[in-house]
Amino acid sequence: MKKFRLDILFLAIAVICFGIYGVISYNNARLAKNADEVRTRIQETYSPVEAATDMPAYVSPYQSIFDSNKDCIAWLNIPDTNIDYPVMQTPDDEEYYLYRNFFGEDDKNGTLFMDTDCSLVQERNNLIIHGHHMKSGAMFGSLEKYADADFGRAHSKIYLYTQDEVRAYEVLSVFQARVYKGKTDKFRYYAYFSFDTQEKFDVYYNNIKKMSLYDTNVTAAYGDEIITLSTCAYHTKNGRFAVVGKRVE
Repeated sequence: MKKFRLDILFLAIAVICFGIYGVISYNNARLAKNADEVRTRIQETYSPVEAATDMPAYVSPYQSIFDSNKDCIAWLNIPDTNIDYPVMQTPDDEEYYLYRNFFGEDDKNGTLFMDTDCSLVQERNNLIIHGHHMKSGAMFGSLEKYADADFGRAHSKIYLYTQDEVRAYEVLSVFQARVYKGKTDKFRYYAYFSFDTQEKFDVYYNNIKKMSLYDTNVTAAYGDEIITLSTCAYHTKNGRFAVVGKRVE
């Protein structure tokens, strides 16, 4: 009788675990589908501009998307990955798109957004782009694949399409970190928005290279433009995972 009761208990636990797994899998699939549907809706506004003799040298392929939402300042693409999304920036409310999609609708996926302290036009800058680490793989859900050196080297190019140009970046560093609350002497990669002095750049650069999970065989120097893709990570409290790139010609 005792063995029978244990068998029933184990069976009940297995059914509950299977049910929880099913719910989580369903929610992840639903969120991934939602992200794909939003991207499709965005791309429906996309209408490529044909070159004409009186046009400037560069015409953004995403211009119609920029025109449809003035909060959209760029489009981020990493070839051969699912990271292919608009990037928003809202100076009056940095986290406006944290749980809203491109159309301003409530959406747990949110939308990629750039830190309000960052500037596309400032020299020697660091463009910090935030995105949710969705278990479905949406947004920056696949960013942690860069923890694998082979994956990182095979996907070393990051492209940022702005209204004025296409910017290419090469992966410089990949690391785990955390967000610190209050005053601290700990290195905070997310607090560096520009490098107005050599000393400031050196502190930043030496830290991100030391923290890197592997040698990317890419170096940077004072004056380079940096891009940082940042998402949540769960190796520690307030954990973060970051991929840093250096702009290249």
